[in-house]
Amino acid sequence: MKLNSLGAASLLALSLVMISGCDQVEKSAQQVLGKATESAKQAIDDTQKAAEQALSEATQGLISPEKQEKDAENNAESHTQET
Repeated sequence: MKLNSLGAASLLALSLVMISGCDQVEKSAQQVLGKATESAKQAIDDTQKAAEQALSEATQGLISPEKQEKDAENNAESHTQET
């Protein structure tokens, strides 16, 4: 009888250790994914800035990103006014 009780207690303790270990792994994975997401966002922002700079240089400043945004807004407003 004592052996069965000891085995059950050991099994329960081992299960609790495994569960707490899984929680730690999950938290670590979430942290890694969060950092990876931030890095990806930064890379996208950097790429966009580089593309805008390359476009500006290629067009010799004739087209600027700010001008494109304003033109796009004006076009969107004129389409909504027409309908």
